[in-house]
Amino acid sequence: MQQEFIEKDFRQKVCSAISLASEGINRFRVFNPFLFDDGDQLCIFLKREGQRWLLSDEGHTFMHLSYQLDEKEYLQGTRLKIIENALSLFSVQDRSGELVISVEDDRFGDSLFSFIQALLKVMDVTFLTRERVRSTFHEDFQSLISEAVPEERRTFKWHDPQRDPHALYPVDCRINGSSMPVFIFALQNDEQVRDATISLHQFERWNLVYRSLTIFEDQESINRKVLARYSDISEKQFSSLQGENRLRIASYLQKSLQTLQ
Repeated sequence: MQQEFIEKDFRQKVCSAISLASEGINRFRVFNPFLFDDGDQLCIFLKREGQRWLLSDEGHTFMHLSYQLDEKEYLQGTRLKIIENALSLFSVQDRSGELVISVEDDRFGDSLFSFIQALLKVMDVTFLTRERVRSTFHEDFQSLISEAVPEERRTFKWHDPQRDPHALYPVDCRINGSSMPVFIFALQNDEQVRDATISLHQFERWNLVYRSLTIFEDQESINRKVLARYSDISEKQFSSLQGENRLRIASYLQKSLQTLQ
């Protein structure tokens, strides 16, 4: 297949600012004007495998995504569904992290157009609206707790069955211990912080013996007065689930498990 024909089809179907650079036998780098949000260009390659031509990102898209999100955050839950839907919509395959699309019937331009759309939509998981991000916060929270705490030592959505049969004072997760369990709260907004404050005060009235741990979605978004009242009664707090806090939280939980033996 002539390079000139492929370039012409790319430019007609996608945009004029596309060019090919040969990088070996039947392998081309597809230079294009489409960018990730940080300004880096989409990495796209055209190569022949057996009797067919493929467009491939050679793993660059997921690698780029990992710069902004922890791998565990986009390979499960809501974010994974968004990625899977984007790939399915444009007939793109995920080959262990390499995204590829087959060129059918010499329709190079159509395939490139679909491939670019798919790559951009995959990266859209970094631009989820705040409401969509909130839907992933508890998924991320439960995933982290599940990895750090054995199943027999944790109970999600716990409430005291004797004192609180109607679950008016719930705890997002309880780590089971002998005499001093850990009550974990995963809080996203002022209302949830107020509710958790009420719950902790109620636990004091019941004379429960426990330790409390709080993980915020974004502590800086909480009203200062609401946070101050909560801090008066809560114990250990983490400002978010992001970055190195994941490791700190996991380490804290591991130490708590040892203490509770």
